[in-house]
Formats: sequence, structure tokens, C-alpha cells
Amino acid sequence: MNTIHVDVVSAEESIFSGEARFVALPGEAGELGIYPRHTPLITRIKPGSVRIEKADGTEEFVFVAGGVLEVQPHCVTVLSDTAIRGKDLDEEKANAAKRAAEEALKAAKSDIDLAKAQAELSVMAAQIAALRKYRQKK
Repeated sequence: MNTIHVDVVSAEESIFSGEARFVALPGEAGELGIYPRHTPLITRIKPGSVRIEKADGTEEFVFVAGGVLEVQPHCVTVLSDTAIRGKDLDEEKANAAKRAAEEALKAAKSDIDLAKAQAELSVMAAQIAALRKYRQKK
């Protein structure tokens, strides 16, 4: 079988390591699809879900809050400060964080505060979208 090794790593731990048939994730310029023997590539990724079609045909979902993707012909590495397994996503917690980011956006007094709040809001919206996508697949 034709597979590629995939590692998804957060700042705290290895989230996924294994063989896959296909990987899809949100690149800076749009959705990326990676098959075995893909051309080497390094790019930044946006907040969203990484979908891994494992060698046995099952799928693994991981939310990443942005990061860096490295693709080699036989290996894919996703590095992200924050990565959460789909099964570990908590909608209530994500919605609370989104509301807090919206409040911070309203209360922003400087450009830096505004930029931080916008970034956090973007990440939380992507996390909620990833959670919904994960639930639809189940």
C-alpha cells in the first residue's frame, strides 16, 4: 500500500504519528491535499482542521491553531503551538473562549489589543468550525 508518514506535533506533545494515505489541511493560500511522494514543500498553515486518512481507511481529525507544514516525499510534519485531537474538542469551552474574544475586541484600546483579539477570535471560530466538521464525519 502507498502511504506517507504523518506527524502532528504541538508545543506540548505529539498529537498524531502514523502512516496515512492522504492528508488535507488549511494552507495559507487555500486547502492543501497531500498524497505519498508529494513534492517537497514548506508553508505556513491557517487555523483549522487537519484531516488524516489513515492507512486502514479510518480518519483522524486534529484542530491546529496555525503553524508550519513540512512535506517530504515520504513524510509530512505539522508543527503548531496548539493542536487538539478532534475527539478532545470541547464546544462549550470553545464558545466561551469565542465570547471572551468578542468582548476583548469590543474593549480593545490599542491596535495591539485589537490585533490580539482579532487573532483569538479567528482561532476560536476555526476551532468551532473544525468541531462541527468532526461531528459531521462521525
